[in-house]
Amino acid sequence: MPRLQIAAGNWKMNTRATDAKQLAEAVMQRAKPAKHAEVIFAVPAPFLIPIAQLTDKEEGYYTAAQNCHHEAKGAYTGEISATMVQSTGADFVVLGHSERREYNGETAELLAAKLRHALDEGLQVIFCCGEPLEVRQQNQQNDYVVQQLKDSFGDMDEADMRDVILAYEPIWAIGTGETATPEQAQEMHANLRAYLREAFGDKTADNTSILYGGSVKPGNAKELFGQPDVDGGLVGGASLKADDFVQIIEAL
Repeated sequence: MPRLQIAAGNWKMNTRATDAKQLAEAVMQRAKPAKHAEVIFAVPAPFLIPIAQLTDKEEGYYTAAQNCHHEAKGAYTGEISATMVQSTGADFVVLGHSERREYNGETAELLAAKLRHALDEGLQVIFCCGEPLEVRQQNQQNDYVVQQLKDSFGDMDEADMRDVILAYEPIWAIGTGETATPEQAQEMHANLRAYLREAFGDKTADNTSILYGGSVKPGNAKELFGQPDVDGGLVGGASLKADDFVQIIEAL
């Protein structure tokens, strides 16, 4: 069976409740994922229940939280645990996004704890990795990104990896309008798959979906997704526009 092809829309801190529902409905009405494709809406926490109720009724559609805490419960005002995410009906959680690494100081150790908690609660994880501009300028991006995974995947085994999707997000291409060329994306994705092969074996490497996340748009999606190791996209701004996101889904 071929690897799943995935279009994951990261809404970040955008939309209101009514708008969120209308956006999800507009996309689901117009785009029907192919047999080996999935569409994931990564939505703000207040919208998890209503969006999960929608995606639960539509084949090929799923809901993700954008983050979770590393503990199951406790005196952590304002936080949301993987236990809570799972109870909303959501199936996925996004971890390690560059914005949370930068703005919230999330370390590899903390992300390892979040990853373990999420998997133990039955969630699937979209785990993000990527390099800043200065690392790419020094041509150190391949080692840098693999090290990010090694630092958080220390206690992971092959069984754990069945519930993990990787998302490569070149930080220099997020929200800037810049995009890695298809060749640059393929090089990094092949590098990540080689790491998976070495660390977890051929089956994991061959079956793990690796998404590209760096200014994916309708105009570049088809060429990016056409690369042999690019299995779809983690889409930011374009996922907030139904017309654009539908075209991206159709490019899978």
